[in-house]
Amino acid sequence: MNFPSRIKQFFRRTENNSANITLYDQLGGEQAVRSIANRFYDIMEHDAAAKDLLAMHPQPMIAIRLKFFEFLSGWLGGPQLYVEKYGHPMLRARHLPFHIDTKMRDQWLHCMYLVLDEQVTNITLHNELRVRFTRLAHHMINAND
Repeated sequence: MNFPSRIKQFFRRTENNSANITLYDQLGGEQAVRSIANRFYDIMEHDAAAKDLLAMHPQPMIAIRLKFFEFLSGWLGGPQLYVEKYGHPMLRARHLPFHIDTKMRDQWLHCMYLVLDEQVTNITLHNELRVRFTRLAHHMINAND
């Protein structure tokens, strides 16, 4: 499938010292990325600090877990599973129907930071992902507090 350059740029590979290796590969590929996606929703479902975030998600969350894995796969430089199924993510546009303020952003980041703390032991990779997820979460805000 041939994607426009802006989509390719969105999913660009990142530099890792002297080698050009994706974050997807650095994490350990499909199994690791799937684990991150699933653990994120496990935390959301069971951590009281994410109760408002959980409330905005349809139940059961089987389909959304898969979509999140597919998105992360491409976003981290791996297979473009989400794009192949649904087209460009257009994350902000797809989330406009939902009230996302700093409270929702913080709950989302709380879950993601816990996942990173649990599953990403390489400190350089951990920090890179934390920065990227934080940037992504800030971008999603579409409502005032």
